[in-house]
Amino acid sequence: MTTAPRPSREIDAKARTVRELLTGRKYSIDYYQREYKWQQKQLAELIDDLTAKFHESHEPGNERCAVADYGHYFLGSIIVSDKDGQKFIIDGQQRLTTLTLILIFLHHRLRDTEQKGQLAELIFSQKYGKRSFNLDIPERAACMEALYKGEEFADPDPPESIANILARYAELEDLFPADLNDCDDPALPYFVDWLVENVHLVEITAYSDDDAYTIFETMNDRGLSLTPADMLKGYLLANITDIEKRTRASRVWKERVQALAELGKDEDADGIKSWLRSQYGESIRERKRGAAPQDFDLIGTEFHRWVRDHEAVLGLTASAEFARFIERDFAFYARWYERLRRAGETLTPGLECVHFNAQHNFTLQYPVLLASLRVDDDEAAALRKLRVVAAYLDILIHRRIWNWRAIDYSSMQYAMFLVMREVRGRSAEELAVKLKNRLDPETAPDFAANGAFRLHGMNGRQIHRLLARMTDYVETRSGQASRYAEYTQRGRKGYEIEHVWADHPKRHADEFGHPSEFQEYRNRIGGLLLLPKSFNASYGDLPYVEKRRHYAGQNLLAKSLHESAYDHNPGFRRFLAESGLPFHAHAEFRKADLDARQALYQQLAELIWSPERLAREAAS
Repeated sequence: MTTAPRPSREIDAKARTVRELLTGRKYSIDYYQREYKWQQKQLAELIDDLTAKFHESHEPGNERCAVADYGHYFLGSIIVSDKDGQKFIIDGQQRLTTLTLILIFLHHRLRDTEQKGQLAELIFSQKYGKRSFNLDIPERAACMEALYKGEEFADPDPPESIANILARYAELEDLFPADLNDCDDPALPYFVDWLVENVHLVEITAYSDDDAYTIFETMNDRGLSLTPADMLKGYLLANITDIEKRTRASRVWKERVQALAELGKDEDADGIKSWLRSQYGESIRERKRGAAPQDFDLIGTEFHRWVRDHEAVLGLTASAEFARFIERDFAFYARWYERLRRAGETLTPGLECVHFNAQHNFTLQYPVLLASLRVDDDEAAALRKLRVVAAYLDILIHRRIWNWRAIDYSSMQYAMFLVMREVRGRSAEELAVKLKNRLDPETAPDFAANGAFRLHGMNGRQIHRLLARMTDYVETRSGQASRYAEYTQRGRKGYEIEHVWADHPKRHADEFGHPSEFQEYRNRIGGLLLLPKSFNASYGDLPYVEKRRHYAGQNLLAKSLHESAYDHNPGFRRFLAESGLPFHAHAEFRKADLDARQALYQQLAELIWSPERLAREAAS
């Protein structure tokens, strides 16, 4: 019996869970649509949205079956052209690709073999011993296979789409909150259940390319879609009765929005959210199930409505005030947001900490930084404030990393809201005092609180950046040029974490009774360096006494293990005298030597991320 062909004008639309969308189904993409273009910003927003929605419902101690009653999340629609049973994605491959990367990431985190198997079915299918991914794009197969197996992808110079896929996957470790990043956290299986059963998409299927593209064009007609920024602009300008003032305000708005748009997609909206939250956010959703959204939350989702509902709070009582709101307030904060975002992307003299914070994906820094500014601040005063606040965030982030505390958006949102309110409009000197008090070790544990800080399965990228900062600090304070940007590069031509001890427990059997004890010590930060990837490939497996001489030709932190670092090096010797740091060469590297380096690194961290920096920044 044959099935009659569907009429070409028929269109199906069906809401599907992630499980329904991906189980036993394959999607192809025409060759001209295969570019994967998502950047870190889009990925971070999706992870924040998903994890925040999950945490709204999840409470420790719930039964797994309770997930069925958790809140649902709509991930949008995908448009498919069905060609004789083969499904081609016309719109939505960015989301489906990202969703596949998230599923692979979670698959590696899960311990429950049954749940891992269920997740695997959403990622690929297997026939005659050959694996094919449910998002079936031949040129990505090798890359996706490497990610699924947990192996390094071999191509040193991949095409742009593959490079983006690899970069976004690597960022998931930093972006997922701690409880959903930990193999042993009881919340992880619940989140996986929620993701596959409570996250929905609408699959719109046409049975001809013409119909599919017509739907796509209709749904994405940018000429008819008004963004929240457009609606806010219209509302503000409509309330300026003086035509000349309205024209001038419109020009200012257009110039500032265009400058923000050049930063990237949705940056105009992000800039407005950061401005409004920084200056006017007085409340935030309570951290309990069913709590209503407040200022901070509403500004993040519908800032155009929030402004209309808070005219009195914003001083929007007359035509002149609406003009002032655009020409003075919006223009001032939009310019600084643009400068801060650019400083986040590239090391900028005076705003280096903004870049350091951004490298840890700490997007919450922008409203906190803007909160310290007043519209009457001159350039010098504004920069002093920003340096103080950025340095505070830099110290806080690294203290939390050292003490194995999360720095993701959901974990830090409430604390940063409180900081934002406290720093609002204060002088640089006041900021230095208040923020230093917030770094009291009793409430914000410092580096001395964790003498066993080490590398583990989920903090590799963080430790890489931390070692880059420490290495660069030692070198620049010794009179050498900064190479921080070079040290943060990863991959085949970049740097990687080097273990001073090779992975051979038997070499250290006289000091460690069990391999697990050896591994714990081996991963402590005092036994780690940052070296070119090629070094590890050539020398990493050698005993310490043999590779020590090779360290002498590397960066100063590595070289300091060898006595040559202290010969004819007046800059380094001067740094040691000024800092009092207990650097010395190590002819061998036994347990006591690693302990000594662990203590050295701790003292070095305390020096780099000292709260005393805040007063210095305020006075600069």
